[in-house]
Amino acid sequence: QVQLVESGGGLVQAGGSLRLSCAASGRTFRNYAMGWFRQAPGKEREFVIAISWTGGNTYYTDSVKGRFTISRDNAKNTVYLQMNSLKPEDTAIYYCAAPRNPHNDDDIRVGRIDYWGQGTQVTVSS
Repeated sequence: QVQLVESGGGLVQAGGSLRLSCAASGRTFRNYAMGWFRQAPGKEREFVIAISWTGGNTYYTDSVKGRFTISRDNAKNTVYLQMNSLKPEDTAIYYCAAPRNPHNDDDIRVGRIDYWGQGTQVTVSS
């Protein structure tokens, strides 16, 4: 059974930084793309950022380019989201996400997600 457990959310002032972690278990982590989505109050869940299963490619939504980076540590079965220059509009619940199929980067980019973490709150004050 695949499990994703996020950590690292919290309250930060605008311009600050946070790092989120997502620990995965239940299958061979290195074979799967991983990503992060977020959901702000009153809005739909949206794609934020993803990393390919090889780790060689990253994909971003425009609003976070230059501020957010994603990385993975296959030895620790963990994916990280480093968020810098945070803005109040980044306030949301952040969800770690993983697709069903291995060796495939397209699913996560288009939102075909089979596994979600429980979410972690990120609040950016102005």
